[in-house]
Amino acid sequence: MNLRDRMRNWAAGVALAVLAAAAVPAGACTRVVYLGANGDVITARSMDWKEDVGTNLWVFPRGIHHNGQAGPNSVEWTSKYGSVIASGYDISTTDGLNEKGLSAQLLWLVESQYPAYRKDKPALALSLWAQYVLDNFATVDEAVAALGKEPFFVVTANVPGQDRLATLHLSMSDASGDSAIVEYIGGRQVIHHGRQYQVMTNSPTFDQQLALDAYWKQVGGTVMLPGTNRSADRFARASFYVNAIPKNEDPVEALASVFSVIRNVSVPYGINTPEEPNLSSTRWRTVADHKRMLYFFESALTPNTFWVDLKKLDFGADTGKVMKLDLGKDQRNTFSGEVSADFKVARPFKFLGV
Repeated sequence: MNLRDRMRNWAAGVALAVLAAAAVPAGACTRVVYLGANGDVITARSMDWKEDVGTNLWVFPRGIHHNGQAGPNSVEWTSKYGSVIASGYDISTTDGLNEKGLSAQLLWLVESQYPAYRKDKPALALSLWAQYVLDNFATVDEAVAALGKEPFFVVTANVPGQDRLATLHLSMSDASGDSAIVEYIGGRQVIHHGRQYQVMTNSPTFDQQLALDAYWKQVGGTVMLPGTNRSADRFARASFYVNAIPKNEDPVEALASVFSVIRNVSVPYGINTPEEPNLSSTRWRTVADHKRMLYFFESALTPNTFWVDLKKLDFGADTGKVMKLDLGKDQRNTFSGEVSADFKVARPFKFLGV
């Protein structure tokens, strides 16, 4: 095959990949895991949404009893581990890091289909899915072993203020660099487990995202990368950059590199697609440094990045208290540096039930 034919085939492949990405329904948010030098593991995510998602930061100690908020057969548990979480509308946990270094994130996946309601099996409201993981497990492997037995089924409800069901998938990562993606496809739980699953965005389903990403890896990120804010394009860029950045010995420089990646796949503030409400501006970003146990938060509408040092928090079942950091409307309250002392004791929010 001559050079002209190779170039023609390459261009055709690019066109097919672009068309495939364009056919993907719009989605919101990106999550990446950086595997660095000296055991550094850093997880970052963006929250893309059309409206203020009502996010605040919360500290939940050990020993909190939870009801799954899914009717008379709701699963119940008492938290084994404390956590710092970012709420969604103050009715759900959408992101967080627990005291053992396990992080969990919920991202939109329009293809999600949850099981039909059953009276003979415990149920869990979608709003508590990430919190259940943070409360009960220290590692991804432990969580996957438990979730693989399907001790409950997930039940969804409408997005607050909207006439449509929330459709989400779950990602997890831990201090060892292990990762897992959990989806409900066609009413059945599907788990992708392994260190190689460093990136998650939205549509299409994760297996199809991996196929699209494989194509872009053949092209090579230094040759060409898709540049739109669509889910498949963000996946390809995040996958390339999170592995292209240096494995820096300096944890501060490694953190800066990861922030650069999650900002690269963020959607500029003010950009929204009216007919596709989830293809929206990035509202905020979080970055979890699993080794140093630091949880960073960055709002699109404030000039400062600040963080919580989990080592400074009291997660004791007898001594720890539920605390809240009020981020304000559109997360515009301004904080600086390490903010564990700025949390205030608060009544815990009520998770959305079904």
